[in-house]
Amino acid sequence: MTRTPKEGDEAPTARKRNYPSDTTDAEWAVLEPLLPVPACRLPWGGRPEKHPRRNVVDAIRYVNDNGVKWRAVPVDFGIPWRTVYGFFQRWRASGALARIHAELHEQVRLHDGLNPRTVAVILDSQSVKAAETVGADTRGFDGGKLINGRKRHLIVDMRGMPLSVMVTPASPHDSIPARDQLFRLSLAHPEVTVAWADSAYGGTLTTWAHTVLGLTLKTVPRRKDQDGFAVLAKRWRVERTISWIMRARRNVRDYERLISHSEAHLTWTFITLMTRRLTRPPRPPRSQPHPVEPATTHNPKPIRIRTRQPGTIRLAPVIPPGTSPSHPGGKDTLSPTTP
Repeated sequence: MTRTPKEGDEAPTARKRNYPSDTTDAEWAVLEPLLPVPACRLPWGGRPEKHPRRNVVDAIRYVNDNGVKWRAVPVDFGIPWRTVYGFFQRWRASGALARIHAELHEQVRLHDGLNPRTVAVILDSQSVKAAETVGADTRGFDGGKLINGRKRHLIVDMRGMPLSVMVTPASPHDSIPARDQLFRLSLAHPEVTVAWADSAYGGTLTTWAHTVLGLTLKTVPRRKDQDGFAVLAKRWRVERTISWIMRARRNVRDYERLISHSEAHLTWTFITLMTRRLTRPPRPPRSQPHPVEPATTHNPKPIRIRTRQPGTIRLAPVIPPGTSPSHPGGKDTLSPTTP
């Protein structure tokens, strides 16, 4: 049943793309099929959406990329700021945002000619200052970085594409929230078998990950002659991902009252990154290894990963007594063993 437009209703019109954060036609072709189904198309029905979804997505990306307040959404989007914030909150609360992120991650890996599932990941964290809008119960003081705010915990694959994002107060040691994050990762991605991290994730966490999750956690220590920041093997990939986060000005400082909204802004940053990656030519593999990583002398064997469970289970045929496994239909041709 369709709703008849009434006088005063705003017609969904295409707006001119004025901002760098706006979606291109190629990006919208990738992102539109992943968005939740409108309520008016569901069996229980709902009010038809008044504003084009592309304008809604562009407005959310504008807030995320430019770091403005929700009340400062430009009027040329043609959408009230409360409506934009409502879509941002509903898609986050319903789990649609996490589903879009997971599907885009698999598409990016397929786009680059890789297996959609990865078996190796890298862990790291980033402490950021919190604004006065962040309550005392969701913030803490990081004694190592001397930052009063929140901490972002990231798990990325070997291309730097994030698999898991979690935000906590900055006060706990990295190894404490890492247990929760690794447990969630094992549920969503049971194929992951090895992870690299810095020395802060060592100690009992390594034993716990191997015993409970069956995950090999390897630490990449600092160099003996290191003074300040230095590019380290494996860890440079997640450090590069953190630099991608800081391109979106909303992520430079944490302004969100809810931790879930901080995670949503990080997820939108990665969604924008991956949609743009899908509209460009695939990234060729490295012709030479990274300077800080040793070169491999042999080609590793390809790994086959079953991403979906089979619909049926094949059972081995029952072999009657006296028949040979190699000749099920005949007599046993093996000679009996003598004592």
